[in-house]
Amino acid sequence: MARTYAYALTGALIATFTISPVLASLLLPKHVKETETLFVRAIRRVYTPVLRWALERRRTTVGLGVGFLLLAALLLTRVGTEFLPALEEGNLWIRASMPPTISLEAGQDKVNELRRILLTHPEVVTVVSQHGRPDDGSDASGFYNVELFVPLKAQDDWPSGHTKEKLVADLQHEFENALPGVEFNFSQYIQDNIEEGLSGVKGANSVKIVGPELPELERLADQVMHQMQQVRGIQDLGVFHVLGQPNLNITIDRAKAARYGLNTGDINAVVQAAAGGTSASTVLEGDRQFDLVVRLAPKYRRSIEDIGNIQVGYNLPNGGTGYVPLRDVAKISLDTGASYIYHERNERFVPVKFSVRGRDLGGTVADAQQRISEHVPLPPGYHLVWAGEFNDLQQAKQRLAVVLPIAMGLILALLFALFNSFRDSLLTLAAIPFSIAGGIISLYFSGLDFSISAAIGFVSLFGVSVMNGILVITYFNHLLFTGLSPVEAMAQAAEQRMRPMLMTALSACIGLLPAALSTGIGSQVQRPLATVVVGGMLIGPVMLLVVAPALQVLVVEWSHKRRKRRHAGGTP
Repeated sequence: MARTYAYALTGALIATFTISPVLASLLLPKHVKETETLFVRAIRRVYTPVLRWALERRRTTVGLGVGFLLLAALLLTRVGTEFLPALEEGNLWIRASMPPTISLEAGQDKVNELRRILLTHPEVVTVVSQHGRPDDGSDASGFYNVELFVPLKAQDDWPSGHTKEKLVADLQHEFENALPGVEFNFSQYIQDNIEEGLSGVKGANSVKIVGPELPELERLADQVMHQMQQVRGIQDLGVFHVLGQPNLNITIDRAKAARYGLNTGDINAVVQAAAGGTSASTVLEGDRQFDLVVRLAPKYRRSIEDIGNIQVGYNLPNGGTGYVPLRDVAKISLDTGASYIYHERNERFVPVKFSVRGRDLGGTVADAQQRISEHVPLPPGYHLVWAGEFNDLQQAKQRLAVVLPIAMGLILALLFALFNSFRDSLLTLAAIPFSIAGGIISLYFSGLDFSISAAIGFVSLFGVSVMNGILVITYFNHLLFTGLSPVEAMAQAAEQRMRPMLMTALSACIGLLPAALSTGIGSQVQRPLATVVVGGMLIGPVMLLVVAPALQVLVVEWSHKRRKRRHAGGTP
């Protein structure tokens, strides 16, 4: 969006200096007569008395302007923050996380139940399910992972009063009643892939507990999840547990093995061949070849006792071969261990995934961070990392904190090159706060959060606001040089520049009004930008035409008085 806007402005600037003068010379008549329309005359009848009143009561007017800015600052504290609005894709991508030790056969009934529940809703077109990892093996998921792609009908075909938020809430309630203990995550197809690629976790957002010991990480993750459960707006909360995988441990007793002349490599080879399988030959099928793997039949390796009965061969002193049960030369036990270990930057971590619904992302995470810092003490060597959309939001804020001052500095440099006066340059920038305040008010009353899209809209307001300020200040300085008083010069300058300023603002408002009011698929990203520009262009010029003239006259009068005092003090 920013590049498109920049390209459009560049093209308009080139056309202004090339095509527009040529077309004007060809199309305009020789004798041009300026005539105001009925609409402009009606505005002028209202604006002129208001302007005269504001210039006569300059301090009162400036005070009202400051109050307006303070009101906008108060509303800003009530505007939520998010990285980007959720782009409506017209589908649902649902992930169900079952117990890690579940088998493919045991989980299939649960998948069928999820499909049945989804198909009972009239908004659903069909359901495509994936149980376990994909066929190409690109995702190392176990049989506990179920992903459901749910295309939805067009919004016009939904029952009256139904919304996507209500559908998600109903599905979550039905799923939890049908399959207690199963964790669910609701997202969209493209959104889920992007978020997983950014955070490395199957969830919209996550907090990663980073540290060396897995048991301690699991304990801290449970405490973090307990605190986050009490934060309003957090949904789809769950811990990616890494412990709990059954492990068959076979520890070879070197002393007992040595009695039979066996070493650890001999015994490990027998266990590998019996339980895991070993390649005995190669099978050829045309130009393809496969290893032929053999191992003991399932009835000989179903339990610990069966594994202990595996016969390990050893050489007898007389040259024959003897056999000893595996349990006589090794200790066999069934323990629990890690089914999956998450690593990032050579550190272990356990993620807690969550989504935010019904509230802004920034405020929700801020509350969660406060609760966790107060109730979950972290041992030395452990720390938290917030990933996903919130991390992107923080990085975007840091970039804006650098980019915005640079942009303002460049604008100020251009204004100084135009006016050769810091006073006039700063007075021209006085239009920016009112436009920003208008954008904030429009965001608040439209119920939108501050996002990167809205930030681009605010940056767009800078240029238009400065352009309006240049129109007034340039003509004001011209009238001052003719000998008029500051009040009279500003009155004439504002009256004469009222029409181009309003036309510039109204053209931007009318052009972006459809985008600000649209509700179709794909409109979620453009609405904040359009809303900010429409609000800033409606409210900003009004304040600029009333408050800014009074402020500019006060500054000019103060500057003249200061100059006179300096000259009077220097006169002998």
